[in-house]
Amino acid sequence: MFRTALRNVLAHKARLLMTVLAVMLGVAFVSGTLVFTNTISDAFQKSSAKGFDHVDVAVEAKYRKSEGDRVGKTPELTQDMLERSARVPGAKSAVGVVRGFTALAGKDGKLIGNGFQSEGGNYWGAKDPRYPLVSGTAPHGVHQILIDSETARRAGYKVGDTVRVSVDGPVLTPTVSGVFTTDDGNVAAGGSLALFDTATAQKLFGKPGTYDEIDVAAKPGTSQSALKAQLDRAMPKGTTETTTGQKLADDQAEMISSSMSSMKQGLLVFAGIALFVGTFIIANTFTMLVAQRTKELALLRAVGASRRQVTRSVLIEAFVVGVVAAVTGLLAGIGIGAGLRSLLGSFGATVPDGPLVVTPGTVVAALAVGVLVTMLAAWLPGRRAAKIPPVAAMSSVHAQATAKSLVLRNTLGALFAGGGVAVVLAATAMDADSAQAPMGLGAVLLIIGVFILTPLLSRPLIAATAPVLRAFGVSGKLARQNSVRNPRRTAATASALMIGLTLITGMTVMAGSLQHAIDKMASSAIRADYVVSMANGNGLSPRVEKELKATDGVTALSPLRNAPSRIDGETEYLTGVNGAAIGELTDLTVEDGSFTVGGDKVVVDDRTAKDHHWTAGSGFTVAYEDGGKQKLTVAGVYEGNDMIRGIMLDNAVLAPHQSEATDMQVMVKTADGASEATKDKLVEALGDNPAIQVQDKKDISNGIAQMFTLMLNMLYGLLAMAVIVAVLGVINTLAMSVFERSQEIGMLRAIGLDRRGIKRMVRLESLVIALFGGVLGIGLGVFFGWAAGELLGAKMATYELVLPWGRMAVFLLLAGLVGVLAALWPARRAARLNMLQAIKSE
Repeated sequence: MFRTALRNVLAHKARLLMTVLAVMLGVAFVSGTLVFTNTISDAFQKSSAKGFDHVDVAVEAKYRKSEGDRVGKTPELTQDMLERSARVPGAKSAVGVVRGFTALAGKDGKLIGNGFQSEGGNYWGAKDPRYPLVSGTAPHGVHQILIDSETARRAGYKVGDTVRVSVDGPVLTPTVSGVFTTDDGNVAAGGSLALFDTATAQKLFGKPGTYDEIDVAAKPGTSQSALKAQLDRAMPKGTTETTTGQKLADDQAEMISSSMSSMKQGLLVFAGIALFVGTFIIANTFTMLVAQRTKELALLRAVGASRRQVTRSVLIEAFVVGVVAAVTGLLAGIGIGAGLRSLLGSFGATVPDGPLVVTPGTVVAALAVGVLVTMLAAWLPGRRAAKIPPVAAMSSVHAQATAKSLVLRNTLGALFAGGGVAVVLAATAMDADSAQAPMGLGAVLLIIGVFILTPLLSRPLIAATAPVLRAFGVSGKLARQNSVRNPRRTAATASALMIGLTLITGMTVMAGSLQHAIDKMASSAIRADYVVSMANGNGLSPRVEKELKATDGVTALSPLRNAPSRIDGETEYLTGVNGAAIGELTDLTVEDGSFTVGGDKVVVDDRTAKDHHWTAGSGFTVAYEDGGKQKLTVAGVYEGNDMIRGIMLDNAVLAPHQSEATDMQVMVKTADGASEATKDKLVEALGDNPAIQVQDKKDISNGIAQMFTLMLNMLYGLLAMAVIVAVLGVINTLAMSVFERSQEIGMLRAIGLDRRGIKRMVRLESLVIALFGGVLGIGLGVFFGWAAGELLGAKMATYELVLPWGRMAVFLLLAGLVGVLAALWPARRAARLNMLQAIKSE
């Protein structure tokens, strides 16, 4: 039986090629994902570990928790603490570290990278072991700066050039005194790092005489743990905490591994989808192969082979196919992993150098996935073939499914589909965080149920195409009959395409609805023409408000200033605003009371009011960060959203209790409204500062939606793999269908149907099957998009379902195009059959 199985594999090489390709693509996706994420993770971990080579123990300030009416805050690391650290017996040296946001503009005047990756720091003394100089000298004073070599390369800067820099105030124009190298993971990921001398960095970052961290190097022979113990004894009790360099490196490696794990899981989900789709194709292929060899298998049974041996024969064929597909898929996956790494570079992302990592686990996973998926998909056809009695197989009476089996299949499908719909509907009524697992389970049950019911659904849906197909004459009529002749095969072929379109449509519906909700939120909640904020989300200097107020055309403005406080023993963040102007700059729905901010009157968003059981007229006592207390009154309760929420009070009340006032953003209304000219005027008034962004409502909406758009485009690309596998399935099905119907096609040719008519028949059959899968996929996608939107709607008041009719029409057209393209080779093969040889074939 083993030799027979091998001969069958070699005898049907062409027929099994599509199956090998389907499995290979899925395996390549899995192994490519593992190679890519392992390579990137290994490179970042080694790079970050180098960054701790000069740190044996790090001293940081210990955060003091909030208690009672006291607001928690972090103490400062002083010069005295630095000197104490340097004096401990095991310390070789101690370096004071200062960090802060530093926006560096390119030669085009625009911010290099994005704001969250634009960092600054201090260069320690005449030579800093952390940052080896490539060229130039150490910086001195506010007019000199160091930049990292990657930023210098990307922006085209060199020693002696003047750069535009902003920290938290006016734009500076220092000279590049030197260029340094760094293993900073932020720079490796495409960010920038600028360094000043220590005194200048402390002054610019608002930390005069203090540090964010103290890095201590140990003397030869002193272990990190011993040095840590010495520093713990030397530092003031309860104000600092120490961490060994090894622990810092381990924590960083774990963080990188965790972030890569999320990416890996996301990519593996799509690899699983491709394999899931491929499973249909493999099962379909082996079903047809077994059906074509029914008499051969019956003969084996007649000469003594048992059912188990027949099933084993089919599984051996599947094993051989799976091994070949897994090995080729693994090799292709290694290439995909290397290609994805190169692709990151073309997108502007910088990845640390390192070798391509192919772990034993990747090899085992690729082989296991390829072999197991193929054998699992082939098991049912093999088992079904083994159960056919030899005499029945010889006379072909087994060919038609019994009424009992059809009733059982349809009942099972209805139970799965009904259960899936019930679970999905139940999940939409649950909390968003706890509904994810039930929603996923319901989606899987529904897809399985629809797949089982697809043969039943195919007849009425394909029958609906009859009026259109009649226009193509005999070819159209034959195409429709061929499509419903074997409903199970049509169902398996259409289901592969259905799954891909279900996911694509569902995500498109969600993305379109989210974009609409964000646009609506921005336009309904904000009356201001512009919102001014820092590029990295940090606080703005109060000088920005003064500069904007002095700009011609500005009619109203209000800073939004966050400040921690304690209310009823809990930490609450207050939002300071210009009470006289905030009503003119926002358009918030008032649920209770009036929107009045001034003196001791405040307005509160609905969620905060509900948490504290407040209504209009309620009074409460607030403890500010400086320890002062005040009685405030709720003038009104408004409907908060993701852009504006919290307790709003007048800045005139809040400012006296703040040691350092910073604004999260400033809302601006102008006489001429939003326009490019007005925006340019505001940007110019702020000194063309690369650290500050001026956004109108559309900019805000696009900024929030940008990550959804990027994610959607990535998912489209990943799901293209599933669609490619589905195309292979259509080609495979049609090719084998043509082979099965060789005698029939020969007879059609003999009675007058020309080659063009044969081609048209095969193409129309493929088109009908593809459109059938497209209709099912789009329908399921809309349902899943609606269900997921119900969960989002609970957290986003402006969310409502928006159906992208145009895109769905494009998806349906693409499904039809897939059907036409997939039929090109099978149709050509059918048309070129020799009619006499075809008639004589069995």
